[in-house]
Amino acid sequence: MITDQLAKYYATIAQQYERVYDKPERQEDLEVLRDKVADVLEGHTVLELACGTGYWTEVVAESAESVLATDINDEMLALAQARGLPDNVTFAKLDAFNLPDDLLGKFTAVFAGFWWSHVKREDQDKYLKQLRNKLGKDILLVLIDNSYVDGSSTVIARTDLLGNTHQFRTTDAGERYEVLKNFPSDSHLRKKFAHSAREIRMKRLEYYWLLSCRLK
Repeated sequence: MITDQLAKYYATIAQQYERVYDKPERQEDLEVLRDKVADVLEGHTVLELACGTGYWTEVVAESAESVLATDINDEMLALAQARGLPDNVTFAKLDAFNLPDDLLGKFTAVFAGFWWSHVKREDQDKYLKQLRNKLGKDILLVLIDNSYVDGSSTVIARTDLLGNTHQFRTTDAGERYEVLKNFPSDSHLRKKFAHSAREIRMKRLEYYWLLSCRLK
C-alpha cells in the first residue's frame, strides 16, 4: 500500500516534479527511453499506474490505441489533465497498490513509470500477483525507472533490514521527506520476475532502465 508519507510528498512537489527531466546529462537517455516506451506499447490498450504529471502519458499516447492514466494524487491528475493530451487518453483517480476488481479484460498492457522503485522488496511478489489477478494472464507489463548514478541521483540515506533503500527529499518550501527508492540490478529484476512473468526483456541505460514482460 502507498504510504501517507509518499503520497503527501508527491502531492507537495507536483508543480516542481518535471524538473527532474531537465538535467542536461540525462537528455540522451530520455530520448532513447521515450522511443522505446512508444515502440513497446504501440497499438495497446494501456492502463497507466501512477501517471504523475502526464509526462509519460503523452509519450504512451503517441502510439497506443488508448490510455487510462491513473494516479492517487488529485494534484498530479490536475496537472496531467491540463496537458491537452489527445482524445485517446482518459483519466481516473486510482491507488496503484489497491486496484479495483473491474479491470479484468479491459486492457492489453499496463505501464508504470518510476513506480516499481517505490514498491518494497518484501511486497514485490505480492504486487505482481495482484497485477496478474486484477488485469489477467498474459497482459504486457512495461516498467521504467531510475538507475543510481553518483553525482546525479539523490544520495541514498539509509538501507533498511530488508534491503530497501531510502532517500531524503527536500521540497521548494524546505519540507523534508524520507522516500523509499530502490535501485535494483538487472540480475535482481530478472530473478524477481522469473516466477511471475515470461518474455522478460530489459534495456539498461546509464540513468534509466526499461523492463517489459508478460505476466504468467
